[in-house]
Order: sequence, then C-alpha cells, then structure tokens
Amino acid sequence: MKSLKKLLLLLIIVGLIAAAFTYFRDTSAPLARLTPGSGPISHKTILALDLSDEGTGLKTVTVEAVQGEKRQVLLTREFPPQTLLAQLDLLLADKKLSEGPLSIEVTSGDRAIYHLGKGNSAKVSFDLTYDSRPPIISVLSRTHYFRHGGGGLVRYQLNEEVEASGLIVGEHFFPGFKQDSGDYIVLGSWPWNLEEADFVPRVTARDLAGNERQAGIYFNTIKRKFRQRQIQLSDSFLQQKAPEFEALAPGLSDPLDIFLKVNGDVRAANRQKMVEISRQTAPLPLWEGAFIRQPGASTLAIFADTRDYMYKGKKVDRATHLGLDLASVARAEIIAANAGEVVFADYLGIYGQCVVIDHGLGLQTLYAHMSQLDVSVGDQISRNQPLGRSGATGMAGGDHLHLGVFISGVPVQPLEWWDASWLRNNITSKLQAE
Repeated sequence: MKSLKKLLLLLIIVGLIAAAFTYFRDTSAPLARLTPGSGPISHKTILALDLSDEGTGLKTVTVEAVQGEKRQVLLTREFPPQTLLAQLDLLLADKKLSEGPLSIEVTSGDRAIYHLGKGNSAKVSFDLTYDSRPPIISVLSRTHYFRHGGGGLVRYQLNEEVEASGLIVGEHFFPGFKQDSGDYIVLGSWPWNLEEADFVPRVTARDLAGNERQAGIYFNTIKRKFRQRQIQLSDSFLQQKAPEFEALAPGLSDPLDIFLKVNGDVRAANRQKMVEISRQTAPLPLWEGAFIRQPGASTLAIFADTRDYMYKGKKVDRATHLGLDLASVARAEIIAANAGEVVFADYLGIYGQCVVIDHGLGLQTLYAHMSQLDVSVGDQISRNQPLGRSGATGMAGGDHLHLGVFISGVPVQPLEWWDASWLRNNITSKLQAE
C-alpha cells in the first residue's frame, strides 16, 4: 500500500514537472524584422517582413500603418501549426498615405500555452518617412553640342538628396557627381553606335524613397560618318599572335580560330571590364587644361573605323576600332595625356599590357599595347608624366600606342580632348554655373 502511494506521488510529481516544462518551455515572443526598417519610402516600396518563432511556432500577425490618429491595416495572417519562419511582402501602392512620418506596427503571436493559454505576443514599431514626390531637376547648363561619338557635359541641381542621378542615353547611364557648390555634374556622350534618331539625352534622378523623375536638355547634334576599312589577316600575323592568346582561347589550336575568339568574345569582355574600371572614378575633375597628344607620333588609325577582317579573300570578322593608333619609334616613351590617378596597370586581352588613368567624373584614358609599364595602381599622375614604353602586346600587328578615351566606360572621340577650344566651350565653361 505504501509502495502504491509512493508510486502515485511520483507520478504526480513527474506530471507536474512535465506540465511545468510544457507551460514554460516557450516564454519568448516572436521576433519581427522589417526591411527597410527606417528612412524614406514611397508607394513603390515593397516592405519585406521577416517573422520567426523557434519555440512553438507562429500563430498570427497583424500589420498596421499609423500616421497620427489614422491607422490602416496592411496585412493580417494566421499561420498553420509548426510555422517557425515566415517572409511576407507589404504593399503600399493602394494605401492612402500622407507625406511625412509613418510608423509600421507589427503585432505577432505564437502557439505557446504560456499566459494561461494566450501564448506570447509582441508589438514592435518601425519609424519611417513616407515620400511620394519625385525629385525636382533644374538643368543649369543651357546649350549642349554633341558630335557623333563625342562627349559633353551637363550641370544640374536637385532639391533633395538622391540615391542616384545622371544622364540616360539609349541603354547607357552616365552617373552624375555632386560638387562642392551643391550642383551636380555629369559627363555623357553620343555613343558611336547610336543612331541620331535614338539620341535623346535625359537627366534622371532617383531619391532615397525610390521616386524617379527625368528632365530633358537643349541639345544640338553634329552628325559624322565613320570610315569603313579592310584589315588583311596574314598567316604570319596569326601565327605570331596565337601563342600570346592561347590562354584566352582554351581548347582552340588553329591560329585563325584563336584570333576570332579573341577578336569577338575577349574583345567584348575587355570592353565590359572598362565599364567596371570606370566606377573607380573621382567625383571632381582631376585634369588640367587640354589633353596632350603623344609627341612625334603619326596617326595610323582613327576612332570608330569599322574594320572588316579579310583572310584569303574572304571576310571572316568585323569589329569597330574605338581609339587612335599612334606610332613613332619602337619602344617609344608613352606619356600621360593629363593629370589623374592610375586605376589599372596590367595585361588586358586585346589591349595587351595597358594603363588606365582616371581623370575624374567618369573620364578615363587607356594606353594599350605597351611593352613596359612604369606606373602602378594608385599612383597620382601629372600631365606629361612617363607611363612606360610602347609595344605590340595584345591585338597589335606592330609597335604602337592605342589611345582610348572613355566616359563611364563608353569609348569617345579622343580628338575632342586635345582641342582646347572644344574643351573650353563644351566642358570647362560648364564646370561653373552659367
């Protein structure tokens, strides 16, 4: 009898312990995280709500938008059992919200039996700012002349802080840079491969809430017809270049196939690399006056020549030459066209050994096919400073310098930057408000 009583007492104690464990095993409320959880938002913003309860799981959630005395329900949800995590999108597009402060209140509950079966609940508030008004763009520069393949500069003002702004031309985006005055400067171009009818430059701005606006500019175009050229590919040239390019064309052994691979896929990849390099740019102009032409060098090829590559009487490829080829003597000293900072100094496919100098505002110069590099990334370069020696590395048939000028990764006509009059009328004068 005594043993039975002891057993019953033991069972009661075990039951109480089990009940207590069950009751108290989940005393933590669900966790809520909102992205973005602060700052400005607009009707376009999709708020990402992440909920978690690692104990008994989520049961309910209610989300409200609160502005003063006004409350709007954004979402209510009941979760199936054993829901430990949930990701929900909150849409604001159909809500009538006012400009100004906005709180998002998230009330969530779990399936615990704590609090006499009511479970754990939590209310958390996220303070944001509702802004549905696009930024106002005021274009300050008045007259803009763009030659086909050439560049230009636009100066503008914005009425608020923005996430991004600049110039849109076709599929290209040229970023703008805020100056010490508070105005913005953007260098853009009429790309060589864009038809005149499609050249419609627009200043664009997107604020911190995601609101966007565009503004037109007054501009004139100067059409130019680019040359057509034929390049004869000899077996000696192909065999000379094949060993250098074998690593860039794995699996290929025929010299012509290697050339075609490099002239196509590698060329495209190298140009994309120049776009990536263009992001390493100073927000202020680093150059001083007109750019210097390589002294004593003859021009072998000009900007935007369309080249048909001929092999044994047949056209086997086509490409556009987007720079100037300059030559004097073998291993000639190559100088910097203007002041800036070295952002690339290495081997790069069709360009061979090359140096890229950043001159600020997305403007960069490329010195290609070099045999020797005497500068390194991070070097501050002065106008006329030696960079190394000319050569025939990369896609070069003989010793020369390929000079490229780029605006935000888009190749442009180098001749303009040598022209002090063009530079003064189209660039320098607009660096200050008109």
